[in-house]
Amino acid sequence: MKTRFLFLSVAASCLLFVSGAFAAVRTYQVTGPVLEVTDDHIVVQKGQDKWDLARDASTKITGELKVGAKVTIEYRMSATSVAVAEGAAKKPAARKP
Repeated sequence: MKTRFLFLSVAASCLLFVSGAFAAVRTYQVTGPVLEVTDDHIVVQKGQDKWDLARDASTKITGELKVGAKVTIEYRMSATSVAVAEGAAKKPAARKP
């Protein structure tokens, strides 16, 4: 009985940790007419700007995605790599008393 409780406690803790890690990535939206659609990207007009968003087989699509359709795309931004230049960091400004 104690072993089962311990297992369930550890499993619940892992689940909370993993869900918290995914929650850290913000979700954004862009809405506008579709200008171009391919298997790997969608181009949407937003004001004067063209937004080119990547997509893959896991992208969920509801309705008929075609040129001219008005869409709202939910997307996430996350860093895939970071290169830090040596010596480029500025020293923090001194605080005045």
